[in-house]
Amino acid sequence: MAFKIYTKTGDKGKTSLIGGTKVPKSHLRIESYGTVDELNSFIGLLGDSFPDPHSLSVLREIQDRLFTIGSSLACDPDKEPAMKIPDLLETDVQLLENEIDRMNEVLPVMKSFILPGGHASVSTAHIARCVCRRAERVCVHLQQNELFVEPLVIKYLNRLSDYLFVLARYAGHLLQVGEIPWKPRV
Repeated sequence: MAFKIYTKTGDKGKTSLIGGTKVPKSHLRIESYGTVDELNSFIGLLGDSFPDPHSLSVLREIQDRLFTIGSSLACDPDKEPAMKIPDLLETDVQLLENEIDRMNEVLPVMKSFILPGGHASVSTAHIARCVCRRAERVCVHLQQNELFVEPLVIKYLNRLSDYLFVLARYAGHLLQVGEIPWKPRV
């Protein structure tokens, strides 16, 4: 028997966290992992057009980590889930930092703010960066509302947005697309 994608259980605006707790679909926890899912989709789109196989491999690893984060955020922290949720590790943050350092070695020093654009890969990386910052803000909001978020999740999302910014610049470098400096009107 094929698995049905629709269950009709959410037709009244409620959904279940891992652990069985029913919450409104507008719940901040749902917003958090929904935003992480959106980020994961944009990273997939970015990977589809990225010009560097090494970076594509890193992006696929990031997508896996985002599923881990989504699982963590989808859990009711007050209940022990029946299934084992994968862990995010400090080494996952270190990978992002190492990649940022690797890309920065070949990038020119920034002398001004830069505008997103110049190539679809550059722009998509910037969109992913913006969605990542929103995911981070939602997780901080959860924390401020005393709803548990693993602190490493916030740290990872913070570092991931930095990575995506540098990756946008790196894509432009690889594609030989000049950065668009912001020239403020004065």
